[in-house]
Amino acid sequence: MTPDLDHLLSRLSPPSPHNLAARLRFGLCVCNRVEHLLEDPQVLACVAAFRRLMQGAQGLDEHAPIGAEATALAGAHPGSRSLDGVGHAAVSATYACAAAISGKARQAAEYAAYAMVYGHGGYGATLHAEAFVPEYAWLADQLRAQAAS
Repeated sequence: MTPDLDHLLSRLSPPSPHNLAARLRFGLCVCNRVEHLLEDPQVLACVAAFRRLMQGAQGLDEHAPIGAEATALAGAHPGSRSLDGVGHAAVSATYACAAAISGKARQAAEYAAYAMVYGHGGYGATLHAEAFVPEYAWLADQLRAQAAS
């Protein structure tokens, strides 16, 4: 993680009711970023429910049961059915969404960056720190944009 992204994420810690909205807005950005990597219809349903919640259909506290369901689904993800799993980022993307919906900004950022890098370049790409720089920059940009609005 870059120092810039680490600093921006530290503004959302510790988790509290005061920073819940900011953590969840960032979480929605993360979900939007990795949604195309998801495979499980139930996880996609959690993301859709979270999106509706963020559009004001319910109170923000309703994120907790959606996050709990997404977390359970992430823990039960079967992984790749391929022998080598190359380019299969659904597990990391699922964990990213579960953390995002649960308001865990740092974990969501870490899983999302891994999912995006792995999804584009496979396991080998994750061995190169520079492969993560564009994702860390994108995540930092999202946090900066939220702080400005």
